[in-house]
Amino acid sequence: MTSTTSIATWNVNSIKARLPRAVEWLKEFSPDIVLLQELKCVSEAFPLMEIEDLGYNVATAGQKTYNGVAILSKSPIEVELTKLPGDASDEQARYIEAFTAGIRVASIYLPNGNPTRDEDGNDHEKFLYKLGWMDRLNTHVKGLLKHDEAIVLGGDYNLAPADVDVFDPKGLADEALCRPESRARFRTLMNMGLTNAIDVSLGIGSHYSYWDYQRGAWNKDNGLRIDHLLLSPQAADRFDEAGIDKGPRAKEKASDHTPVWCTLR
Repeated sequence: MTSTTSIATWNVNSIKARLPRAVEWLKEFSPDIVLLQELKCVSEAFPLMEIEDLGYNVATAGQKTYNGVAILSKSPIEVELTKLPGDASDEQARYIEAFTAGIRVASIYLPNGNPTRDEDGNDHEKFLYKLGWMDRLNTHVKGLLKHDEAIVLGGDYNLAPADVDVFDPKGLADEALCRPESRARFRTLMNMGLTNAIDVSLGIGSHYSYWDYQRGAWNKDNGLRIDHLLLSPQAADRFDEAGIDKGPRAKEKASDHTPVWCTLR
């Protein structure tokens, strides 16, 4: 029987607040590699003992109160980067990259980018930061893809690739996750030869990974697909299956995101 490696991405929206849910899910689903986003704590405050007790090695890039990303793996982790290259002045903890289980993985927390307009109707600095971050990501990934490696770039991209990926395309048209400038950069990334794991397994449709806490979004299924697992050609050659586990989102004190996973042969 062919063995597989399971990889999941999950924006936990505060690892401390969500620790019982995270431990519960890690025990139940037991993925080999987990890419976490929005830790909302410095690395020293990450609940290392509770996660290591589940059999995981841990690498983090934390930040007080905001952002923060991590890689958990049942195999040893060789950290390559704890910041996205291209802007030495950027202190936001949004990127960590490592080798583990024979795969290069990155946990990505792309900037939200809202509001997109300032008082004069021009592009807001937060939106421009998002676009600049995406340009840096594309430059970095272009370099990574020159190597013959299985690569999985997972995370909360704060980006809905198409209108089918949001519950209200018209109402959200001017949001950063739907703006044409954001989507154009995401297409540039995908056109380098990456494969979106969910697209392959589930096809085009309303496959959401995020539901706002407000306005009954979860019960109404008013969701967004903004969490993605992107595979290099070498990883795509090993692709087995993928899915979205909605179970954690339905529980009390849940993150507003739910895990997205894939397996590689």
